Amino acid sequence: MTKARDFVGPYRLARLIRTGHSCYVWEAVKEATKERFALKMLRSDVAKDRDEIKHLKHEWEVAKDLHHPNVIRIYDFLTEYHSPFLVLELFSALNLKQVLREGPEPLAYLAEKIIQQSCHGLHYLHQRGWVHCDIKPDNMLVDDDGNVKVIDFTISQRSKRNLLSFLGFKQPIRGTRSYMSPEQIRGETLDGRSDIYSFACVIFELLGGRPPFTGSSPNELLEKHLRSSVPTVMVHNKDVTKECADLIRRMMGKKRETRPESMWEVLQEFRNIQIFSKKPQPPEFKLSQLDTGPVTDADALKQLPRAESDQDRDKD
Repeated sequence: MTKARDFVGPYRLARLIRTGHSCYVWEAVKEATKERFALKMLRSDVAKDRDEIKHLKHEWEVAKDLHHPNVIRIYDFLTEYHSPFLVLELFSALNLKQVLREGPEPLAYLAEKIIQQSCHGLHYLHQRGWVHCDIKPDNMLVDDDGNVKVIDFTISQRSKRNLLSFLGFKQPIRGTRSYMSPEQIRGETLDGRSDIYSFACVIFELLGGRPPFTGSSPNELLEKHLRSSVPTVMVHNKDVTKECADLIRRMMGKKRETRPESMWEVLQEFRNIQIFSKKPQPPEFKLSQLDTGPVTDADALKQLPRAESDQDRDKD
């Protein structure tokens, strides 16, 4: 008999996909229709945290009307089981960060497709008036064929490419330090060009196996984004062409005005250049076959918030 603990509202938890500092992502089956989804759920220790609930609701508000093949679908925001959760499209793939732990070589053959599909998804997001604000390898799912889904809109914000950008309004600094644009670090209002900078950092890591900047402390890392010369990815991968390396460096311009104007422009430029001086060979294994470490369903189940109705269901 299936335990009540395995259910969240109408969904039966089938498999733990990944864990985060505040959330679990589960593959789940809607019992009434047998359709499979992904559920993004708060852990029990933060299930009542107002900020965490606010972040989850914000992600729903951003993504509920987004419909693009390179952007993850979010179908619903529910509050069953005494904890809010998101119902997402199930896309069975690793994120780019998980794959990059093996180095850039397995991804070289798929790099062109990964870059172009990411451009499509981000351009669509920008056209809808949003800036992602946390573009990083962890937030890009990539399947065995190189198909991409952009995920996680927790800190996305409306694009403000207008007078407000020049009036000195400051915002809280949020994002991931290895990929933050200078204007994001300074707390300025953001537009799509901030995502272009972050995406350039991702491409650098995709091709070179490491982010463009590292530091011995968080402040040192942020200072490098603000002031250090942009390195060339060719130092880490001699097969990358100069035209590709130069494009990445332009995308990482310290001033947003010096970067490509839009993600669509970035896409067109990548279509017109070669990424590698010689064509990469297909990987000898599928990305989905990579060992990404143990994931324990039982431990995650213990972290689920428990609803009062569980005891009633246990009696059935």
